[in-house]
This record gives sequence, structure tokens and C-alpha cells, in this order.
Amino acid sequence: MRYSLLLLTLLASGLVMAAPPSDRPPELSPVPDGPPGADEASTITIKPDSRGEVEEYRSNGKLYMLKVTPKVGKPYYLIDPSGEGRFNRMETLPGLQPPQWVVKEF
Repeated sequence: MRYSLLLLTLLASGLVMAAPPSDRPPELSPVPDGPPGADEASTITIKPDSRGEVEEYRSNGKLYMLKVTPKVGKPYYLIDPSGEGRFNRMETLPGLQPPQWVVKEF
């Protein structure tokens, strides 16, 4: 008796799981690349080199930042703050600060 009741319950649950859902979600559409409101003319070009890799960041065809990742050493940035073609070397991006909080005090 117990086995037949168990078999009947498993069979009924299998039928419920196999039934197609009645309220299907609407068809999905592809998500556009980049964040919303991003400049459509922004491009990033990655140029591998024997000494490392250089990423060129351009906006409307104008180069404004380079990220240099050497094979040996830390990556650094070359940023043109005024748009005149003079690049300043920075170890981190401006305005970017690592989180600093106390984990434990003795």
C-alpha cells in the first residue's frame, strides 16, 4: 500500500513538472554593449607588444588615455587631462581610492 501511494505521488509530481508553464515570460531581446548612455564614439584598442600590452582609449577619435601593462611590473596609466597631447603618468586612475577600514585593533 505504501509503495503504491509513493509511486502514485512520484508519477503525479513528474507530470506536474513536465507540463509547460502557463505564464511564460515575454521573449528576450539582446542587451546593447556598454553602459546605458555611453558615448557611441568611444573606442578601446588593445595592442600587444613584446614588452607587454597597451590599451588606447579614444573618444570621438581623440586619444585621451593609455593603459600600459608591462610583462614585468605594475600597470600604469598615461592620461591627457587637457586634451593637448601631453600625457601624465599615474599609477592609478584619478578619483579611484582603495577601500580603507579597520579590520581589527589590538
